[in-house]
Amino acid sequence: MLILKLLVTLILSYTFIKIVMRYAKNMKLHYSHISHHTNQERLVPVGGGIGIFFAIISSFLLFEIDILINYWYIFFSILLIFIIGVIDDIKDVHPYIKFVVIIFAVIFLIFHDVYITSLGDWFGVDIDMPIYIAIPFTMFAVAGFTNAMNLIDGIDGLAGVISIIILTLFVLIGLKYNDTLIVAISSISIVSSISFLILNWNPAKIFMGDSGSLSLGFIISLLAILSIEYIHPITILYLAALPILDTLIVMVRRIRRGKSPFDPDKTHIHHILVKFFTTEKNKKNNEKVITTVFFLAILQIVFSGIGYMLIDIISNDTNGFVPFVAFFGFCLMFIIFYMIFTGIKKDKNY
Repeated sequence: MLILKLLVTLILSYTFIKIVMRYAKNMKLHYSHISHHTNQERLVPVGGGIGIFFAIISSFLLFEIDILINYWYIFFSILLIFIIGVIDDIKDVHPYIKFVVIIFAVIFLIFHDVYITSLGDWFGVDIDMPIYIAIPFTMFAVAGFTNAMNLIDGIDGLAGVISIIILTLFVLIGLKYNDTLIVAISSISIVSSISFLILNWNPAKIFMGDSGSLSLGFIISLLAILSIEYIHPITILYLAALPILDTLIVMVRRIRRGKSPFDPDKTHIHHILVKFFTTEKNKKNNEKVITTVFFLAILQIVFSGIGYMLIDIISNDTNGFVPFVAFFGFCLMFIIFYMIFTGIKKDKNY
């Protein structure tokens, strides 16, 4: 039954995405083109997220209707993010409007008791947050990571690969703690994303668009909140390290230059690596993009693996010291990454 469910979801996702590709002009979806913010040299439609979303919902309707009904508020909040993403794929939406919609979706979840209430055990003390801190903290965390996934969607295949890796770890967490909701959402999202990745692999035939990157970012944020019931919150930083590090590095760099942290540019890790891997031989082919995707995928696998190992290490930690070491390690990793990629950028005269 499981294999059938996943196979049907795969076929549905591929079919829906192909339909979007065929009728992109009729749907008035944006097409990417040569600009200061893209490496593409062809007209390629956005909106792959539409196919991913419809495949996810169709799969739940066909195979997990009880989950869909019992947790309708979760899927309604995802729907809100998807709708604003589709609108942005058709006509540009101001970032503040998208932010407001994300916050509204989070508030809707909070009313149904889905939010971050604890920062976990530190030095033997369980840090529970009062509601007036827990609510804004949850809003900030979800909005931040949802936007981070949106920002990492900059080259062919990257957002799809990173999403699949992160979602796979949540499948393992769901299986480890026998949480059918986490397993169902993450596994169905993975299979739906695989179909997209096939069509988005360099050279891409379709892009994810905000309908995909925002939706997947929100889904991952939601899974993180659900998983905190079982795991220490610090492990989330490692499970989803690459989008978080990329966003932090870019924002710090922009602020230091006196620019708005929300201004678009080509200083993301993937942009820098594409140029770093560019040689005279591969300047006109796809090798540099594919190399970058594989390199960052390996990094995310390593980060996620560390995060998964931390789950058992922290659970066996009696004095609560490990979370502090893990947090210090993540901060150190941010500093190292910032120095490395800022150095590469300077050396390459980007």
